[in-house]
Amino acid sequence: MQPDSPALHAAVRRVMVRLIPFLFLMYVIAFLDRVNVGFAKEEFQAHAGISDAAYAMGAGLFFIGYALFEVPSNLILTRVGARWWMCRIMVTWGLISAAMSLVNSEFLFYLMRFLLGVAEAGFFPGVILYITYWVPHAFRARCNAMFYFGIPLASVLGAPLSGALLEMDGVAGILGWQWMFAIEGLIACVVGVWAFFYLDDSPAQAKWLTDDQRTTLQAALDAEDGAKQGPHRLLSSLVDPRVLYFCLIYFLIQCSVYGMTFYLPTQVSEAVGSEEVGLLVGLVTAIPWTIALVVNIVVNTAADRLAQPKKRFVAAACVAAGSVGIAASAAFSNPYLAIAGLSVAAAGYISVQPVFWTFPAAYLTGTAAAAGIGLINSLGNLGGFVAPVAKTWVESTLHSDTAGLYLLALCGFGAAALFLTLSRAEDPSRTPQADADPEASHH
Repeated sequence: MQPDSPALHAAVRRVMVRLIPFLFLMYVIAFLDRVNVGFAKEEFQAHAGISDAAYAMGAGLFFIGYALFEVPSNLILTRVGARWWMCRIMVTWGLISAAMSLVNSEFLFYLMRFLLGVAEAGFFPGVILYITYWVPHAFRARCNAMFYFGIPLASVLGAPLSGALLEMDGVAGILGWQWMFAIEGLIACVVGVWAFFYLDDSPAQAKWLTDDQRTTLQAALDAEDGAKQGPHRLLSSLVDPRVLYFCLIYFLIQCSVYGMTFYLPTQVSEAVGSEEVGLLVGLVTAIPWTIALVVNIVVNTAADRLAQPKKRFVAAACVAAGSVGIAASAAFSNPYLAIAGLSVAAAGYISVQPVFWTFPAAYLTGTAAAAGIGLINSLGNLGGFVAPVAKTWVESTLHSDTAGLYLLALCGFGAAALFLTLSRAEDPSRTPQADADPEASHH
C-alpha cells in the first residue's frame, strides 16, 4: 500500500481526528502534573521546609522511578492493551500528584516524587508505541508533532491555571500550592477513567472505522513491520548499539528540556521583577510555549517533505537553536531579551523531539519496539534527574547564577553533534523497501 493511496489517506485522517486530540489531552495533563512543582517552588519550599538542594533532588527523583519501570510498563501494555493500561497509569499518577498537597518534609517530597515517576512510567513510550499501531511511518512525524503540542500547551494553559490556583492561598484554610496539586491531580484521574471507555487497542477493534479503512490500514502497517531491519526480540533491542545511541541523544535533549522547564517560572519571575510566581508570571511564562507551539508545527510540516536521512539536519538545527536561546536567556539582563531567549529555547527543544522519534520508530518493530522505545525514553529521561542536580552543583561551585544554564546549553549542542553523525549510510530507518520506493522515505 503506497503512502499516497487515497484509501490509506482517508483511514489515517480518520485515526488522526479520533485519537490524536485525546492522546494530546492526556499528554497535556501528564506534563502539567510532572512540572507543576516548578510553579509552586517558592511557596512549596517555604511551607514544607525544603532546601534548594532537596528541591533539585526531589524534582529529579521522579525520573529514577520513571526509568526503573519504563520498559516493564511498556511490555505490560502490549499484553493487556492500551486502554486498560493508560487508564491505570493516569488514575494512579493523578492520585499521587494530588497527594503532593500533603507533603510537609523532605522525606515525603522525595517519596512522592519517586512514586509519581513509578506511576507515570510507560505513559509517553506507550503513546509513541500506540501510534505505531495505528499510523504508518509515512504519516507518523506529523502525528508525533501534534502529540508534542501537549508540552507547550501544558504551559500555555497550565501556567495561568497553576498561577491562578496558587492565588487561592487561604481559601477554606488550604494553601495555594495545595490547591494546585489537588485539583490538577484529580483532573488526571477523571481523564484516565475516560480513556478506558474512549480508546481502542487496535484498528481491528475500532468500530468508528469502516471495514475498508480497517483492512487498508492494517495491510499498510503489516507491510511496514515486515520491512524493518531492526531487532525483533526483547533482549536484542536492549543492547542494540543504535538503540543505545538514540538513548544518548535523547538523554542530552532531556537535560536541556527539563533543566529549563523546572526553573522557567523562576527565571520569568526574575525577568519581570516579580517576587512571587502568580498569575502574572504564569501568563508571561506561557509566551515561550505559545511560540513553541507555532514553531513546532511549521518545522515538522517542513520536515515532512524530507527523506528520513535529511531529517537529522532539521533535528540538529532545532536543538542547536534551543541551546543558543537558553544561553542567551542567561547572558542578557534585559527582561525582554531574556524572554526572547527562553522563547527560542522552548521552540527549539520542543520541535526537535517529534523529528527524533521518527528514527527509532522506523527501526524497531514488535516486542523489540516496546522494549526499545521504553529504554530510549527511560534512559533519556534520566536527563531530567541529572539536569537539576548538575545545574545546582555547577552554580554553587562556580558561585554563578547563570553557569547552570550554560551547562544545559552545552548538552543541547552535544545532541546536535550526535544528530549530524547519523549519516545516510548509518541511518537506521533505511530499509530495502525504502531504497526501492523513494516515497517510503517521506512522510
